[in-house]
Amino acid sequence: MRTLWMALIAGMLIAVPRSGLVEPVVEFHRSPGMAAAGFPLSEAVRVGDTLYLSGQLGTTGRELAPGGIGPETRQTMLNIGRILEQHGLGFSDLVRCIIFLADIDEWPAFNEVYREFFDESFPARSAVGGVELVRGARVEVDCIAAWRPRH
Repeated sequence: MRTLWMALIAGMLIAVPRSGLVEPVVEFHRSPGMAAAGFPLSEAVRVGDTLYLSGQLGTTGRELAPGGIGPETRQTMLNIGRILEQHGLGFSDLVRCIIFLADIDEWPAFNEVYREFFDESFPARSAVGGVELVRGARVEVDCIAAWRPRH
């Protein structure tokens, strides 16, 4: 096992192995609402310059947005945007998304709403259809974002 020493650099605690390579610190981010709900998950986990978001549903509180795939997709994306914003990020910082759809035939309706949240810089993406989602949801979106230099 490598020996590590800890250093405080620019207000962030990082582990520095004696070899000189920097190992990123893992930070778990759990909102008070998520903690109060008792769900065993973090809304986001930061590893270095990468933020991993837990899958998001189209919920407001504990209820799904009414009206089917369109409203659920919009609320899902708003929920993702809220988490990104809490970390100083936006939709343009997403690099990967995985889409889970209860019914793959709703793919076009999903895409119609999804595309509203991006300029032409779409993240890499995969989709899976025909899955049973928690709370009877029509859609769940799981994303990865990255901090990058701003010009």
